[in-house]
Amino acid sequence: MLLETIERQTGDNPQWSVIWLHGLGADGNDFVPIVPELVRRHWPAMRFVFPHAPVRAVTINGGARMRAWYDIVGMDLASRADTAGVAESIAQVDALIQREVQRGIAPARILLAGFSQGGAITLSYGLQATTPLAGLVAMSTYLPDPASAASRLVAGATAQPVFFAHGSADPVVPLALGELSMQTLRGLGFTVQGHRYPMAHQVCGEEIKDLADWIEQRLQLPA
Repeated sequence: MLLETIERQTGDNPQWSVIWLHGLGADGNDFVPIVPELVRRHWPAMRFVFPHAPVRAVTINGGARMRAWYDIVGMDLASRADTAGVAESIAQVDALIQREVQRGIAPARILLAGFSQGGAITLSYGLQATTPLAGLVAMSTYLPDPASAASRLVAGATAQPVFFAHGSADPVVPLALGELSMQTLRGLGFTVQGHRYPMAHQVCGEEIKDLADWIEQRLQLPA
């Protein structure tokens, strides 16, 4: 079954779709307010899709049940994300992408974005995207198990450009994890536009502006 979602359209007959994955313990409502701050008037109509992650027990939080894209089983990067949970979420995201395709939006006009845990799924999906998307947006996040990333990479996936943003004072996902992830992606052949902001585990106005600039490049608007 498809995940429950919240949708916002910036106009009739959207030509582009953005699927946005929230962080641990949040839900799809978390990034809905960003739409009017991000979207520019001259952009084509877009559909924003904000799915709710399933509710599951999270080991690192004492087994408490909350919305999560996967269980966090340890603090070190290699074991932080449970493999089965990541695979399940990748499949659920792919189902949402296929729904957009059925609605008439080609993969080349679909952006996949994620914050924190949602960003980890975004990057994991990106490695395995057999049909490249228009781009990947990774905010305050990391690439799970970077040591095995090369073995998970499929042909053509590196055609997807990556916007990667991180806070220099992030106490949840340390900046070093984000920088290692960016280095790993670049080493695999991805084009990564990296940004560092003087903030904690959050989103800031400058980041939204930079992301809008990056999206505008993807839209290939006429001069």
